[in-house]
Amino acid sequence: MTHPKDIKISSPDQFALLNDPNFLNQIVSRYLQQFLETEISSFLQAEPYQRTGERTGYRNGYKPRILKTRVGRIELSVPQDREGRFQSDLFARFQRSEKALILALQEAYLQGVSTRKVTKITEQLCGTAFSKSHVSDLCQELDADIQAWRDRPLEQSYPYLIIDATYLYIRTGGKVVSKSVLIVTGVSQSGHREVLALNVAHSETEATWTTLFKDLKNRGLTGVQLVTSDEHNGLVNALKRHFQGASWQHCQTHFHRNIRGITPPKHQRQVADALKDVFNATDLQTAQRRLNEMIDTYENILPKLAEKLDRDTPHCLTCLDFPQQHRKRLRTTNSLERLNREIKRRADVVQIFPNDQACERLVGALCMEWSEEWITGRRYLDMVHLNTNN
Repeated sequence: MTHPKDIKISSPDQFALLNDPNFLNQIVSRYLQQFLETEISSFLQAEPYQRTGERTGYRNGYKPRILKTRVGRIELSVPQDREGRFQSDLFARFQRSEKALILALQEAYLQGVSTRKVTKITEQLCGTAFSKSHVSDLCQELDADIQAWRDRPLEQSYPYLIIDATYLYIRTGGKVVSKSVLIVTGVSQSGHREVLALNVAHSETEATWTTLFKDLKNRGLTGVQLVTSDEHNGLVNALKRHFQGASWQHCQTHFHRNIRGITPPKHQRQVADALKDVFNATDLQTAQRRLNEMIDTYENILPKLAEKLDRDTPHCLTCLDFPQQHRKRLRTTNSLERLNREIKRRADVVQIFPNDQACERLVGALCMEWSEEWITGRRYLDMVHLNTNN
């Protein structure tokens, strides 16, 4: 039986790595090799040469495998078992978003819209030449996986939805236009987060949100009690139409920004602190009292501000009707904002997507990976509190 090189890093080796221009590649290689070793040990329920009654099989050497990443080509030794049952999840999960990013860059190049910067990045990422047929084959494989994930039935109920949109540049009809990427995440009855849906649309309108919500319902979405979003008119109107009986939470972070935009600079700090005090109230009665005091303070000196506070702030306090243990994570769309920032970071490498499909491929692969990490990770909320509250 052959074995890969020892993956432990001694102190002299650490010093050498830091002085090696390829040290990042080597560090990632060592980490991923350790991941594979841990993975097969878990699969076989035994470490190498370990005697245990729980063992389900035996190792049978290694086979080489190349993983192409943005830190270069990584050579790995994939462990095998005698019966050939072991299949690592590393390559499919690790490469989805990498593959989608590479495809977006390759498509841009093939359609003649790439720059020298894009070409250089593509070569660094791919490490090899590519053809139209190669791109087509990769697209079909990845698109099938992502589409199956987007069409999956929703078998649990989702009491909480968090909804937002981000904007990316896509080449359409010979022009570069900004299009909206609509994303819906949910917290299931088990307390885990998931990315439930995404769609690339020409704009963020009631019609585009309606299409997305209809698709969610057709896939089995039920049990929605609270939806958190910004106050975009098209989105709010679609929510009223398709989620009757559910409460709406106006994202407090978005509302803070809106208030700042209509507040003179010399009052901004004071207004922000007072509004924060309203939002931090532990019950609706206290929040309403603090809000009334704030409105009385600014009614004469800043009438437009007072009017907006009186009209719109109650929608920011909807979360107070839900368990106290859940409010911090329900009162804003911040959890989804972090995903949007990661989408932007990846999209900045491409700069301009060659078509809608390339955009959906990259965003879909990224959302798929995040969703899998959320589902297999720690619970986001303890839903026992919601059941008790009801």
